[in-house]
Amino acid sequence: MGHLDHAALGWLTPVLSYAMACTGAALGLRCTVRALAVSGRARRNWLLTAASAIGTGIWTMHFVAMLGFRVSGTDIRYDVPLTLASLLVAMVVVCAGVFAVGRGRGRTRALVLGGLTTGLGVASMHYLGMAAVRLHGDVSYDPPRVGLSVLIAVAAATAALWAALNIKSALAVTIASLIMGAAVSSMHYTGMFAVSVRVTPSGEALPGATAMQFIFPLAVGLGSYLFLTSAFVALSPTAGEHGTSAPARRPLGTTNGSTTGTSGGSTAGTSGGSTAGTTGGSSAGSTGGSEAGSSRAAPAGSGRPGQ
Repeated sequence: MGHLDHAALGWLTPVLSYAMACTGAALGLRCTVRALAVSGRARRNWLLTAASAIGTGIWTMHFVAMLGFRVSGTDIRYDVPLTLASLLVAMVVVCAGVFAVGRGRGRTRALVLGGLTTGLGVASMHYLGMAAVRLHGDVSYDPPRVGLSVLIAVAAATAALWAALNIKSALAVTIASLIMGAAVSSMHYTGMFAVSVRVTPSGEALPGATAMQFIFPLAVGLGSYLFLTSAFVALSPTAGEHGTSAPARRPLGTTNGSTTGTSGGSTAGTSGGSTAGTTGGSSAGSTGGSEAGSSRAAPAGSGRPGQ
């Protein structure tokens, strides 16, 4: 039996893999909170981002931890197509679980169905990734530990989806992310402790790529995606900020309209009334005065001395 070392690089890979799981969980929770605050296309886009974040975080956690995996007496290679297939499985099953919760009508039913689907999918991702391992020997698994790892995966997935539905504040999201990261890491190492390898020495070259040739660059790329997406989500306005920005402009327009209408109406009415009244009064007074004067003057001048 070959000796299995799960931390050949020391505490670097366990700590870094845990950080990746926490980052993916935190980002997924924040995106789900945003999704539940909106509807339509915006909700769909936020749910897709949440699914990709959680799926990427889980997959990156698994393979960052695998960077420290060694078996005495044999080299290790990874089958590239199977490894990529495990990433696809992680994305798809998490997406199914997130959409079941984000768009489901019955919350309890959606939570149970989503947690079961996502948990089984995460376990499938883990063991599909293990199936991609190539070495000189035979790999076997301890069934009770495999079953325990699947139960942990289902429990972790259900807890993650429950947190997505019920946790809103940034502090609560942070605490939930730390717990979820620990659960995902526990699932991974429980599954790894279920592995035993019977080494068969051989001088043949193993097919596939080494961890540093394939896993490391891919993990770095996906980790960068998580951090960049986290920055994007942090800088994106929330639904509350969208809602307060539009009403903030309405009082200004209403005030201007009221002021303009009142001022204009008052000025026009006052000016018009004053002008009309003054002009009308002057004209009427002048005309009336002239006519009255003429009428009174005529009788006085009509009695001439010659008559």
